[in-house]
This record gives sequence, structure tokens and C-alpha cells, in this order.
Amino acid sequence: MAIATHKLHCWTGVCQIRTDYLAYFHWVEFVATIKNKYKQRSHFGIGIIHGTNASNVGTLWRSAYVLGASYIFTVHRKYKRVTSDVSQAWSKIPLFHYSCFEDLKEHIPYNAKLVGIEMVENAVSLPSYEHPQHAVYLLGNEQSGLGPNVLNLCHDVIQIPGNYSLNVAVAGSVIMYDRVAKIPSFLPDEKFLSSP
Repeated sequence: MAIATHKLHCWTGVCQIRTDYLAYFHWVEFVATIKNKYKQRSHFGIGIIHGTNASNVGTLWRSAYVLGASYIFTVHRKYKRVTSDVSQAWSKIPLFHYSCFEDLKEHIPYNAKLVGIEMVENAVSLPSYEHPQHAVYLLGNEQSGLGPNVLNLCHDVIQIPGNYSLNVAVAGSVIMYDRVAKIPSFLPDEKFLSSP
């Protein structure tokens, strides 16, 4: 017996799906689970402490915009605009600069968790990490990473699987992709990527 199909909008309002009744009920169950787990719209920022290469910040800025970040930031070293940000992300999400780690800690958004990304023994592996609804992700530079004093003040410490460190902008992009894959997110439309 053929089962009629129906066209319905997913709860994000972004995509449409065609499915049969059985798949529809599975979808409703999935949406209910997600809505129960993430009851409010999430937000996050990501940034670099002691950055040594301005192009890394530009690349991270572009990735942050594409992957739905609310803002990016630098700690200690200010950013000088470079050509690596071809999407003109500076016109779409803000960059904040903090003079030191203590300055960053004092200005973390309410109810947000500071999440350090570092290859250390007690770090949670990224595939098994459950991202907080509101987060501030902190990356160190490729030479010195995040020091013990910084790591001790992070709410969570996570690491990307592998035995070698990644470029800091690449590492940040991997973290953001993992977040988007696990938490329903509102991402910018492709037609706006190159518009000022």
C-alpha cells in the first residue's frame, strides 16, 4: 500500500523535506529532542591569544562568519587587516580586542563557558564533546599554545584528534564545524558571503 508523501518545512525554516508518514514521525521526534536539549538559540565567539600571524586572524574571521559565530576576538596582539578575509567578514561580525587574558575573562558574555583548545592529557576529545549553548572558544598560537595558567581558568578544555598541532585558523574552523554539526545553527546565505 502506497503511503502518501507530504512536503513540510523543518523547524529551522531553512530547508524543506519530502518524506512519508513514518519518516515524518521520526523527524518530529528528532526535532522534539533537539528543542528540549537546546531550548534557546545558541551563540558563540572564537579567538586567538598571542597570535603571531595576521592572516590566521583573517582566515578565522571568514570561517567564523560562514559557520555562524557571533564574533571573534584577539588577546594581547591587535589585528591588522589582511587579504585573507576575502568575504569581508569584518563588515558582518565584529572583532573585539582584549589587552590580556584577565581582560577577556572579565568580558565573557553572561552564562557563556570559556572553552580552551589545546593538546593536553586531560582534554576532552572533540568527537565526544558536548558544546555548551553559549561558548567562547580560545585558541593559542602554534608555537606556545595555551599556558597552564590559562587552561586552569577555562571551564572546559578540548582537543582535536591527532598527534600534531594544526594551523590555528584550521583548528578553529574544525571546532566550529563540529559545533554546527551538533547544534542546529543559523548560517549566512551564500549570496551574502561576498557582499559588503
